[in-house]
Amino acid sequence: MSKRVEQVVVGREQTEGVGARVRRTIGSHSLRRLDPFLLLDEFKGEWPNGFPDHPHRGFETVSYLLQGAFSHEDFTGASGLLEAGDVQWMTAGRGIVHSEIPGKDAGPVRGLQLWVNLRARDKMVEPRYQEKRATDIPRGEEAGVKVAVVAGESMGAKSPVHTLTPACYLDFTMQPGSQFSQPISSRWNSAIYVLEGKSGI
Repeated sequence: MSKRVEQVVVGREQTEGVGARVRRTIGSHSLRRLDPFLLLDEFKGEWPNGFPDHPHRGFETVSYLLQGAFSHEDFTGASGLLEAGDVQWMTAGRGIVHSEIPGKDAGPVRGLQLWVNLRARDKMVEPRYQEKRATDIPRGEEAGVKVAVVAGESMGAKSPVHTLTPACYLDFTMQPGSQFSQPISSRWNSAIYVLEGKSGI
């Protein structure tokens, strides 16, 4: 059974963190939440602007970098660097304080951050990270359509990311005039975010 479009949301750009800009769709006034998704931001920034120390608790944050480089560090001393095409799936669980700042020499940074709610039984798990380089992310291609499988499965490619809340996160690049049908459970909420161009559904 095909899904139908229930709502179209136009994201509005706003300031977030220190000098960074985000275009928010899920989590905005137009779409407060889309269970289990709490927030979806397309973020832009450049050093020294970014997102200094801030807390998360009870959900997972998914950072998918499209351009530039982004450094992160948390209160335990864990740190790392995300580059274009990399993904970080962070389970905040019982709580974590961390920072996310564009790399000093990385130039403009652009990416997406998705917040995924945790079920009640998982909200107090130990915080953890899953970081995957662009080369670790499975990909597929057919009939003018390419996909990077951040989470879940598509075109026979399956992501190595383990999600506590069942979810599928796919990055499609489609040639003009191409079409693709992605199986999605009828019990799941779903959303499409268009980064460039136009789409027909």
